[in-house]
Amino acid sequence: MGRIPGVTAAETRERLLRAAADAFAERGYDGTRVADISAAAGVSNGALYAHFGSKADLMVAALRAHGRRMLAGLFAADPDRSATDLLLALGRGLPRRRDAQGNLIVEALVAARRDDDVAASMRDYLGERAGWIADLVRVAQADDEIDPGVSADAFAHFCTLLAMGSALVTSDLHPVDDEEWTALLVRIIAALAPTGSTDPTPQTEATP
Repeated sequence: MGRIPGVTAAETRERLLRAAADAFAERGYDGTRVADISAAAGVSNGALYAHFGSKADLMVAALRAHGRRMLAGLFAADPDRSATDLLLALGRGLPRRRDAQGNLIVEALVAARRDDDVAASMRDYLGERAGWIADLVRVAQADDEIDPGVSADAFAHFCTLLAMGSALVTSDLHPVDDEEWTALLVRIIAALAPTGSTDPTPQTEATP
C-alpha cells in the first residue's frame, strides 16, 4: 500500500488524521502502532511518514485537525459572532464534551507524562491553542468587550485549564446543569467588561 490511486496528498493526510484519532482514542498512545494507523487509512508506513515525522507528531496533528473542524463549524454557523460570544460558545460545550477529541486529549496528556516526544509536541499544541485564545481576547479588548487591563495570556491559560479538565472530568463523572453553567460563564465574561460598559452581557442564544 503506497499512495492510493486517485487520492490526493491532502486527502491521504486527512485519512491518516481520522484513522489516528480513532486509533489513539480507542487503544491509547502506547497501544497503537504506526502500522495500525497506516492499515486503517489504507496506506503504507512509508506514506504515513511522508506526512508525519513521528507517532507523536501524528497524535498532535489529529488534535489540531479536530479543533479546526470544530472552530470552522462555529464560524460557519454565525460568521458575525463577537469575540466574547465565541468564547461563551466554546465554554458552553465543555461540560457536555463526550467525543473523540476529549478521549484523544486524555490519551495525549497521559502519554506526555511518559514520553518526551509527546510532551514536546503537546507543548507546541497547547501553546498554539492558548495563543489563539489570547488573540481572541485581544480582539474583544479592541472592540471594548473586555477590559484592556485583563491579561490575555492569563485568561488564555485559564481557558486552557478548563478545556483540558473537561476532557478528564466528563459529564458522567460529575454533571452540571447547562443553564447554571451558562449563567456562570455569562457572569465571568460580564465581570471582565470595561468599567462603565453599558451592555457587557454576551448573547447566549447560539449553541456550539
